[in-house]
Amino acid sequence: MPASPRPRTATTVRQPRPGIRPIDLALQGGGSHGAFTWGVLDRLLEDESLEITAISGTSAGAMNAVALAAGLMDGGREGARRVLRQFWTRVAELSPFHHLQTSPLGAMMGPAHDWFAPWIQPWTEPIRRAADAFGQQLSPYQLNPLNLNPLRDILLETIDFDSVGRCHKTQLFVAATQVRTGALRIFGQHELTADMVLASACLPLLFQAVEIDGEAYWDGGYAGNPSLLPLVNETRADDLLLVQINPMQRESVPTRASDILDRVNEVTFNASLLKELRTLALMKQMAGDAPQAGGPALLRRVQRLRVHLIDGGASLAPLGAGSKTQTQWSFLSRLHGLGRDAADGWLREHGHDLGHRSSFDLATLLQG
Repeated sequence: MPASPRPRTATTVRQPRPGIRPIDLALQGGGSHGAFTWGVLDRLLEDESLEITAISGTSAGAMNAVALAAGLMDGGREGARRVLRQFWTRVAELSPFHHLQTSPLGAMMGPAHDWFAPWIQPWTEPIRRAADAFGQQLSPYQLNPLNLNPLRDILLETIDFDSVGRCHKTQLFVAATQVRTGALRIFGQHELTADMVLASACLPLLFQAVEIDGEAYWDGGYAGNPSLLPLVNETRADDLLLVQINPMQRESVPTRASDILDRVNEVTFNASLLKELRTLALMKQMAGDAPQAGGPALLRRVQRLRVHLIDGGASLAPLGAGSKTQTQWSFLSRLHGLGRDAADGWLREHGHDLGHRSSFDLATLLQG
């Protein structure tokens, strides 16, 4: 289904400085697992040879994107790293177990992730399962009639959306799903508000639909997680780096009802991304024999495109889908570390590919 039309705004195309490697980022959503992406961004921002020219983000990916853009306008790279940390710190501070972890007793027991996560997991998992079962009987319109959403306060406290709208150091694209039509809606950065980011992260069994200009929206993951086409159509970088946090594969077939539902959600939130990646693969195949100067502009653009992947699925899959609702600081810090390590490993192994070749073979998606 085609995306909803949206107003276009003029964007100044800047030429990269000598020695600078422009790169676009596509940031997938996945609840608190977005802290893995925070770690990836934290490491990429340390590399001064990289210029993040555009970001397409969904759900937690959208929150990381606006934090990065606001920070760039208030302190450059270090400002972006600071605002990202402030955002995820505030997320953790709303965890009901935050004060236990940061208490003198917690400090005496050593690094929190060594003792706290194994202790709390047996308690949080049954609660989550019970909440899921209860939520299937009552909607958020009944359970949360006041439409309270703590993420709204976190966004407004930590993100300067005026700075996001004025940001000339990167472009932003945020995906949401239109409830009425099921269509993908891409919000551009010059129109971005906290409500649009909340719409991108609106899971319909947890929160009431977010209404914008009379239209209701749900989580963007249903239609674009994240959407790659804005990065193909509207940006100048020829290198696109996808940060994926939802596992594509599982080693075993789930047999418990709760595990089946978790896997259904993973498949659902990867489906739109796989569709766009396969579309790009087919377009690259079509453009393969075409001369650089000939053919439609979009095919020429796809022909130049180099695709890269940081796949967090392998390290995040063992944590289980249920851990996407865990927000204690020890857990988020652990994910941040995993993301930094993944980005550092990718830079060592594939950083030299930027500007030269893809390090992820799209053609493999057309096999089998």
